[in-house]
Amino acid sequence: MSQESGRRGRSPARRLWIFAAALAAVVAAVLVLVGSPRPPSASTTSVPATSSPAPSAVHPSPSAPSVSSGPATARAAEGTSATGVPRTTNYRALAKAAAEAIYTWDTRSSSYSDIYTRLRGWWEVLPDGSNPLAVFAQEFEATGINAGTFASLAGQKAFRTATSESITCDEELAKVRERPAPWLGLHVCTVSLRVVDRTATSTNAYTAPVSVMLNCPPAASAPSDRCTMVGFYAAPSRIVY
Repeated sequence: MSQESGRRGRSPARRLWIFAAALAAVVAAVLVLVGSPRPPSASTTSVPATSSPAPSAVHPSPSAPSVSSGPATARAAEGTSATGVPRTTNYRALAKAAAEAIYTWDTRSSSYSDIYTRLRGWWEVLPDGSNPLAVFAQEFEATGINAGTFASLAGQKAFRTATSESITCDEELAKVRERPAPWLGLHVCTVSLRVVDRTATSTNAYTAPVSVMLNCPPAASAPSDRCTMVGFYAAPSRIVY
């Protein structure tokens, strides 16, 4: 009897110990469950630090110019291409800029090839080939210079500047009213320039007209976000009035 009663006396205590151990295990499990979100939150705070390099890794082209190429960034901010051509859908503004570029050069800082190549960057050849570069070369020489004369002018340290004085476009031109543009988005502008030729010993100022053809949206052959120059006339017989 005494042994059985002893076992019975120890049984509640044993059950209490087992219950306490089980409770402790439950509490520990709850603490683990409650504490488990904390590491992700800590890692979440570190995500910006670890993910901040990702944009430069995924998109290297936007970050590289902004850091390594100040002039390129400035050109982009001004809305011009790397060759200095304005990136705009304002065809009048592009026509004025193109006309001034056509008549501007400086033998003191550029060769004939430099000037020819720079202006060639403005001329966008159409897919149908209706504006070949042969026309570009012909009309560029109609401004009064070629490789031979440029060499002679270089010896005189000559340079030329041009400023637009007036511009008329599309329906403002009688010849365009007679023969409208063949597709929507093609514009014709005639710009009157104030041109000044200077050498080391002389200055000559005069007025020169230039007709500029521009291709803009919604033309199928034009870029979706800008106009392009697809031709110009400097020869007097081809000016559009």
